[in-house]
Amino acid sequence: MWAYTDPVLTPISLFFSGVHFNSQAIAPTIEQIDQSFGATHPGVYNSAEQLFHLNFRGLSFSFQLDSWTEAPKYEPNFAHGLASLQIPHGATVKRMYIYSGNSLQDTKAPAMPLSCFLGNVYAESVDVLRDGTGPSGLRLRLLAAGCGPGLLADAKMRVFERSVYFGDSCQDVLSMLGSPHKVFYKSEDKMKIHSPSPHKQVPSKCNDYFFNYFTLGVDILFDANTHKVKKFVLHTNYPGHYNFNIYHRCEFKIPLTVKRENTDGQTETCTTYSKWDNIQELLGHPVEKPVVLHRSSSPNNTNPFGSTFCFGLQRMIFEVMQNNHIASVTLYGPPRPGAHLRTAELP
Repeated sequence: MWAYTDPVLTPISLFFSGVHFNSQAIAPTIEQIDQSFGATHPGVYNSAEQLFHLNFRGLSFSFQLDSWTEAPKYEPNFAHGLASLQIPHGATVKRMYIYSGNSLQDTKAPAMPLSCFLGNVYAESVDVLRDGTGPSGLRLRLLAAGCGPGLLADAKMRVFERSVYFGDSCQDVLSMLGSPHKVFYKSEDKMKIHSPSPHKQVPSKCNDYFFNYFTLGVDILFDANTHKVKKFVLHTNYPGHYNFNIYHRCEFKIPLTVKRENTDGQTETCTTYSKWDNIQELLGHPVEKPVVLHRSSSPNNTNPFGSTFCFGLQRMIFEVMQNNHIASVTLYGPPRPGAHLRTAELP
């Protein structure tokens, strides 16, 4: 889907069937749109946003109403079950959408062509598995192009499921998901100062390490001593985050246990597109204040996207951006005997 917004529309010459409806000499008024594209279904009026949407097949125009000096006259019951909205003469397009399909609301991104896989495996969806105490692992629905000799035109999409759990060995994960794109060894633990007794911790002779699966949007942390899974990190790849465009978006679904008065525990689902306010309404506000996370490429550089805030709930760390979107979710395995999960224990 493409969205063009005024004043971006102003310098662009646009035409339909050889007739211009937007240029430096022609303004995209509602009369011009009607003349160029012809009749269509009645427009949709959004009173909350003061927007009037005129929809065609694969094309929508939006007109901003609150910018007009004269208030529009809106009649919800005009004739034949339709509403009436008197739009002032000369109203121009505020925003134009070009998309695939019949409805802007139902538009979905097309499937990735097989020619773009280039030997990689992508995750169509990632379901977080839970037991009685919290997250227990991931179930991934994976997409891959068929391998083997032959022309690319004969290749077919392969769809299969794999599951990985906390406590799985490095070999188990490799057999389920294949080789990672990168292996990252943790050189230091910047959150050590937040532990109850940092001075009593014995320095480790080896470092924990991550398997980075960029096309899955998933990182997996292994314990340096046992070489078993101890943490999963799911990335949403939202614009405005420090790691934007490094990971493919992880389309995760996380079942959340919600406790309400006079009812047994209910389950709600958190997805990649859930906002932090909605999650807090379900789970309640965290007891501790968030840990503020600053990311930069070097000590002397600043992050132009700003800080993020990390909240701990139900053995999960939600990294929240300043616009309330979830940047990543970190899942922890069952705590070791005598250990306590703290919000500060971040990757």
